Formats: sequence, C-alpha cells, structure tokens
Amino acid sequence: MTRRALVLAELGLTPLWVRRRTALPEKETAARSAGLQDPAPPRSDANDRAAQIGAMDWPQLKSSVAACTSCILHKQRRQAVFGVGDERAEWLFIGEGPGAEEDARGEPFVGQAGKLLDNMLAAIGLKRGDNVYIANVVKCRPPGNRAPEPAEANTCEPYLSRQIELIKPRLIVALGKIAAQNLLGAEATIASLRGRTLAYRGTPLIVTYHPAYLLRNLTDKAKAWEDLCFAVDTMKSLKQSGLIPK
Repeated sequence: MTRRALVLAELGLTPLWVRRRTALPEKETAARSAGLQDPAPPRSDANDRAAQIGAMDWPQLKSSVAACTSCILHKQRRQAVFGVGDERAEWLFIGEGPGAEEDARGEPFVGQAGKLLDNMLAAIGLKRGDNVYIANVVKCRPPGNRAPEPAEANTCEPYLSRQIELIKPRLIVALGKIAAQNLLGAEATIASLRGRTLAYRGTPLIVTYHPAYLLRNLTDKAKAWEDLCFAVDTMKSLKQSGLIPK
C-alpha cells in the first residue's frame, strides 16, 4: 500500500473510487491499431500552461504570477497578490481572493479580515510567517470584492497547485465556501464540510469560515473556534501517526 493510501486510510477517507476508462469504439480502436490515428489528442494550451507552471521554482512562480494576464482580473488590479509566509510551512491557510487593501499592499489578508485571521492564528499558538503560509484561490482582486468566477479560479488553479506542491504542508485550512469548493472540486455548504478531515490530493484539509464572513456574523465565531481546535487536534494526530513526514 502506498504512503498516500496509508494516510487516507488513517483519516477514514477510503475506499477511493476511480472512474473506469470508457472503452473506445471498435472503429477507433482499429484505426489506432493500424497507425491511422494519433494515440492521444494534442495537448491544449491550458494543459501546456499548467505543465509549465507545474515545473516552476519559487522565483519563477512569483514572476509568472506578477506578469499574468490570463484572465480578465488582471485588467483592474494594482498588483497580483502571490501569497506570504514560510515556504516550508506545516500549516497552509487558503482564502478566496484579495480585497482592496490586499490589492494595494500585495499581501493577502491585511485588512480587517486579516487582523481577525491573525487573532485566530494567535489563539491556537500560530503566527503569520512562522510555520504558516497564507494564499488565495485567485491572485488578483475580483471587481467589487465579488467571489471569483469559476473560469477565473480555474485559470489561477495551476499557480495555487504549484504553491501547495512546493510548500508540502501537513494540513490545509480552507477559509470559506469558495476556497473549499475549489480545493475539493465540488459544491457543498460550509455546514456539511465542517468538523471533518477531507483531503486535497492526499493532503489533509479542514474547512472553516472565512474571516470576512465572521466579521458580519459574529455568532459563528464560536463555531470557527471549534474548527480551529479540531485543526490543532488533527495536526497532532498527523504528527503522531508519522504518516506524513515533512
């Protein structure tokens, strides 16, 4: 059994179901066997771009994000907001996108929501930049601080994916529904996702409320505290299991 399979079994995320490949039509199979048809369709531009981003190191990735014009969000940005923190952090917190202050300063979570996030981190013994990395699903501010459109999030996904690959966090905390849905690739409510250890490509993932939401809904701060305590307990269990070395 692979290490990933052991981790998922430990977290109760098995069995995994893999979609069976659809059999090729008889004529297409014969054509391929006769060498009359390419064995695979040509790679799309999107796949080429994702592959290029997937091979980047930190400096290349930062430069690429800063110069990116792949979706309409770049047109109104002051600057791209790459992410901030320890590039070998055990903890990775992911929100949905930068707001006005983040766009101006080039750092995620620096407004009122950022102050609340810092307080949330401090409450569980963590600190921005110290074994913690903070990023967003999209790197440019959506107009009017709206939620990112699916196409915008999909365009930015290779950047976030590469960040996660380079950081190799022990635990991801998705801040809010937009971040959770994009990381998990499925629509779901926060209520249905809270209190569970999920996974992003084999990395344990926990979902809680976005700090901006908590500023508008103070009564849910107690639930967010429960989520943070659950995250701490999960991290302890992961370290004790020894199944996910850094």
